[in-house]
Amino acid sequence: MGFARRATAYKRAEMLFNDLPRLLTISKNAGPLQLIFAGKAHPQDHPGKEIIERIVSISRQVHNDIPIVYLENYDTEMPKLLVAGVDLWLNTPQVPLEASGTSGMKAAHNGVPSFSTLDGWWVEGHIEGLTGWSIGSGSEVTTNQDIDDLYQKLQDIILPAFYTSRSTWINVMRH
Repeated sequence: MGFARRATAYKRAEMLFNDLPRLLTISKNAGPLQLIFAGKAHPQDHPGKEIIERIVSISRQVHNDIPIVYLENYDTEMPKLLVAGVDLWLNTPQVPLEASGTSGMKAAHNGVPSFSTLDGWWVEGHIEGLTGWSIGSGSEVTTNQDIDDLYQKLQDIILPAFYTSRSTWINVMRH
């Protein structure tokens, strides 16, 4: 699963790790996860820099169970490789703050399904289970509701489709 964009609070890059024991259980029972993160914080965005540090710290904690890498030196060439090299694109911005979300568009053009909050372009590109999967309802809900939806779909729908129903996965990639 890939996640690459500017590191800032409203993009909620850490949302996947909010309940680390639950994520580890999902990875163990529903299918193994491998995560690739990339992105930079604005030089004056100290909370953004702290987000990157926390993700790197989490990667060290869970490295035996979930391989996680945070790629350094994010530039304009790296997204081209990422969107062509992952199986699922994760996008977790807080609704309604995403202006566009072009990384998900690039992933879609490479046959990579999106798993995203209903914000930015994904509001128009999303057809549940056909072009990818939504996180939350698209309304301004609490982060806890989004987190629960993220974990539930990852465990019950997305990983089972990826690991046990290749034809379903390929159909979503095609759309």
